[in-house]
Amino acid sequence: MRAMHTSLPEWILKIKAAVYDFSPFKEVKIKGLENLKHAKFQSLRTGRVEYAVSEIAGDNRVKNIEIVVVSRIPETMHTIIIKGFDENGEPVKAILENTNILHPTENVELEGFTEIEDRRPKLGEH
Repeated sequence: MRAMHTSLPEWILKIKAAVYDFSPFKEVKIKGLENLKHAKFQSLRTGRVEYAVSEIAGDNRVKNIEIVVVSRIPETMHTIIIKGFDENGEPVKAILENTNILHPTENVELEGFTEIEDRRPKLGEH
């Protein structure tokens, strides 16, 4: 299964390396993953993102790069785990709840851009 997925730290390194390969002086900022401690990315999609990042980094007009990860489906269901611990740090009680979170769509991040290439497959076809 390892060959089919890329870990979060490895993904970040690959994306930064894709920029560095073209110019070690271009700044790259990744947003949208700040709350993730652990995650796995599809390796095939990781390669496609690396290629797209390289393409942007190779453009002489570009001086810095921002990568924003947003949910493709604006409403997502999440489990909330509320955990209580005693003074020794031992588990006492846990309660599970759920909620829907409405995420902003990609349009929020695309304001002002006139050159936009949508390389995503249709929903359900990836």
